[in-house]
This record gives sequence, C-alpha cells and structure tokens, in this order.
Amino acid sequence: MSKRFWISVVVMFVAAMACDFVVHGVLLGRDYAALTPRLFRAEADAQAYFPFMLLAHAFMAIGITWLYRGGRSARPWAGQGVRFGLALAFYAVVPTYLIYFAVQPTPGALVAKQVVFGTIAAVILGLVAAAVNRDPLVASRDDDAVDEDLSPIPR
Repeated sequence: MSKRFWISVVVMFVAAMACDFVVHGVLLGRDYAALTPRLFRAEADAQAYFPFMLLAHAFMAIGITWLYRGGRSARPWAGQGVRFGLALAFYAVVPTYLIYFAVQPTPGALVAKQVVFGTIAAVILGLVAAAVNRDPLVASRDDDAVDEDLSPIPR
C-alpha cells in the first residue's frame, strides 16, 4: 500500500469523525438525549467506550479508501465521489438504521433524520475520497474491454 493510500486513510478518518460529530453530536444530539439512558449510554458512560469509536472510524477510513481506490476510473472525480457516497449510503447507512428501527424502540422520526443526515455525510465522504485520491494515471483502461456499468446511478 502506497504513501498516498495512508494519506487518504488519515484524511478519511478525520472527515468521518467530523461528519459523525456534526450528524450525531450536533444535529441529532437532542434527539439522542431524549432517549438516554433508556436507549443510549449517558455521556459519562459513553466516554469510557470512546476508544471503540476511534477504532470504528479507523476501520471506516481504511475500508472507504480501499474500496474507492479499487474502483477509480478516468471519469470526473466529483461524479465518482457522489456515486461512491450514495453507494456507501445504500450499503451501510440506510440498512443500518432500518435494522436498528426493527430491533430497538427508536422513534421513526429519528430514524428518518439518521438516514437523511447519514446519506448526506456519506456523499460528503465520497467526495472527500474522490478529491484525495484524484490521480490522472489511474485511467489505464483496456480499449478492447467492454465497459459494463451495473450501477443504477447514471454516470
């Protein structure tokens, strides 16, 4: 793995932590406070588990970087970033909150906010991944290869 890969991991870690702080700490903080301690840990208790939050975001940063770098193409980076962010949301954000809604007593309005804000954050992370990993030399495409696009999202 190259130096650029690890730079991307660090940038993605910071971006993911920032997005999650804004979404969960700022935008949804009051919603979560209303469900504490019935559904969520109290702030003092949660602090003891913060190392797990850091570890989770490190895994996210590595995974996002790895997936994005493996699928880059010669197309404009911003479009690739938006598509990648939407793919992250469809794979992780939306299903996660729907599953939580099915198994724990989370209010529907909160789940809707989590899905919307989480999807916006995923698109931002996709754009950051695309911006950090822009590389004009990536576009080595075989001219004889068939470009089969299975994405439901238009390029």
